[in-house]
Amino acid sequence: MGSQLGSAGLLLVNTLINIYIFLLMLRFLLQASRADYYNPISQSVVKVTQPAVRPFQGFLGPVMGRFDLATLATAFVIKAVAIIVILQIAGFGMAPIAGVAIGSVAAIANAILKIYFFALIVMIILSWVAPQASHPGALLVMQLVEPIMAPVRKVIPPLGMIDLSPIVVFIAISLIDGIVVGSLTRAAGIAGALVGL
Repeated sequence: MGSQLGSAGLLLVNTLINIYIFLLMLRFLLQASRADYYNPISQSVVKVTQPAVRPFQGFLGPVMGRFDLATLATAFVIKAVAIIVILQIAGFGMAPIAGVAIGSVAAIANAILKIYFFALIVMIILSWVAPQASHPGALLVMQLVEPIMAPVRKVIPPLGMIDLSPIVVFIAISLIDGIVVGSLTRAAGIAGALVGL
């Protein structure tokens, strides 16, 4: 019973850490897509993640261009430390450093793909239900997915009222998730068990 409670606790801790990685990557992608910084949702994401990111901003400096390296580094370090601590507590001993690093990269890639996956679903629903929505959440979703949708739309223009680009992006996300994240997760060994939500 005690060991079951312990493993349930570790699972909960891993899930909470993965949710925080999700928020860090949302911050990273909002910056990369140049989404509205003053949007209340953007502000909330920055507020929640800033305490963890601040120390990394000290030596990695402020955001340069589109890519916030401090946020990426924060996510990597938090996940790596979490993998090491959880595996130690679970009795697996010290995981190989390469496995921990690969597992952390896989977790970051997994979070990015999940954000785009959910944002695309929301975008598709909004396009049917409220195409002219001005809610801060709706605007943010549009700003977030536009950088990945625009190049696809150039190749596959809308057919009248039907936009096929989201289907192509969904397929791409599934392929990247299956091939890249899947390969990284397997290469991470035992650390790979802690990759996804």
